[in-house]
Formats: sequence, C-alpha cells, structure tokens
Amino acid sequence: MPAPPSFSLRARLAGYVALTKPRIVELLLVTTVPTMFVAENGVPSIWLMVATVLGGTLAAGGANAVNMVVDRDIDSLMERTSQRPLVRGVMTPRAAMVFAVIIEIIAFTWLVATVNLLSAVLAVSATLFYVFVYTIWLKRSTTRNIVIGGAAGAAPVLIGWSAVTNSLAWAPIVLFLVIFYWTPPHFWALAIRYREDYSAAGVPMLPSVVSLRETSDRILYYTAVMVALTVVFWLVAGMGVFYLVSALVLGAAFVAFAVAVRRNPNERTAMRLFSFSITYVTLLFGAIALDVVL
Repeated sequence: MPAPPSFSLRARLAGYVALTKPRIVELLLVTTVPTMFVAENGVPSIWLMVATVLGGTLAAGGANAVNMVVDRDIDSLMERTSQRPLVRGVMTPRAAMVFAVIIEIIAFTWLVATVNLLSAVLAVSATLFYVFVYTIWLKRSTTRNIVIGGAAGAAPVLIGWSAVTNSLAWAPIVLFLVIFYWTPPHFWALAIRYREDYSAAGVPMLPSVVSLRETSDRILYYTAVMVALTVVFWLVAGMGVFYLVSALVLGAAFVAFAVAVRRNPNERTAMRLFSFSITYVTLLFGAIALDVVL
C-alpha cells in the first residue's frame, strides 16, 4: 500500500481551519450582529457582540466539520470539493470528528457562560439540524434538501436576537424567514455551475435533477417571497425609511438578476446571481444596522 501523505504542521493547522468552512461562517455571522442592533434598539455592548460572534463561529465551524466528515465520500467525486482536507488526507475522519465535537462543546459552554442558555441551545440545535436533518437525511434523498436545510443557516439571526433579549419575537422570526428564502436562490445559482458534479456524486441538488428552466422558475419564486419578507420585517420591527429604501432597491436588483437567469439559464447568469446574492445579504444587514443607528 502507498504511504499516507505527509503534511507540515502549518498545512495540518490550515486543514483544521478549512474544516470549519470559514467563508460560510463569515457569511452567517454577517447576519448576527445587525440583528443584535435591532434587538437592542441601538448599539449592543461590544463584549456581548464579541462573545456571541465567537460562540456562533465555533458552533457553525463544528457543524461544518461534521458535514465534511459525513460527506467525504461524495466530496472526493466532485471537482468543487476534491481539495477538501479529508479528501486529501490532511487528517483522519476520527481526528476531524473529535475536533468538531470539541469545538461544539466549547461553543455551548462559552455561550452559556458569557451570553445565555437560550442562545447556546439555539446554536447547538442549529448544528444538530444541519448535521442530522440536512447532511445525513435530506441532502442525498430529495431536491428539497437545501430548501429545508437552509433553516440551519438562518439560525444566527435568532441567536443574535436572543443574545440581547434572552427571548424571541416576531421580528427575528421574519428575519429568519428572509434568510430561509434567500438560501435556495443563492445555492441553486451555484449548483447550476456544478450540476454535473452533483450528478456524478448522486446528490439530487435541484439543477442536476430538473431542467435549468424549472430551476430558474423556482429561483425567481423564492426571490420574490424573500423580497416581500424584507418589507414585512420593516413593518414588524418598526424599521425606518433608510432600511425600507435599501431593502426595495436591493430586492429589485436581486429580482433583476433572477429574471436574467430565467431568460437565459446558463452558468454565466447563474454565477452573476450567486455573486450578487452574497453582496445582497451583506448590504441588507448593513442597512439594518445603519437604520438603527441613524
């Protein structure tokens, strides 16, 4: 048998960081802090924001690491994921799982100690949902995998709200739904680019199962619902004119990109939508924070 690959300490450390999917974690946390501004109706304490973001980062990172352990077989079959650390043999699946469980325990303990029990429970619940409902059950069994699984990615707004108020309310629930409906257009746009990868791995991601026309129809539908929910949030949370104008302008741009995909469903238009979807959520939540401050 060939000898296992040898990696430097730096490469191994980088591999463990990669297990947490830092870019996804960063995007999730963009939604946490602005929600805290709304819950506080002002600027929350710096310490509370740091504590919440750190706990959320560890919880999301642990969930992503478990996801990589479970998905290592299909990751090796897909071009997009073929360089992930477990596929390359940077660490063993057991080591990756131990790492994931440890940082998940740290996340829960940290949030209980520095924030509150509700936020800790929400964070760990999101992890369990992502691992058992999305990764293990839905991802390989239904085209609605990312639709239902998107609930895990929307949890940070609930965590941000509960960190400030130690409770939940209609405003964070509506904001949760905004991210819930944002996730399918965002991910399906990327999946159009990698639909052959998903087919090769046997994962029923929507664009690899149905036509690009049907996929683009669903992208437009979810986009329309998402934009409508941003207006509902304005009403429920008592946001100002700055937020409303920002939400409408950004929403109109998102719809325009979705319409472009429907008119010409191909990788080029899909990746433009995917790129804008990241800009959209960043600017939308930035507008939420600014609206509260203004």
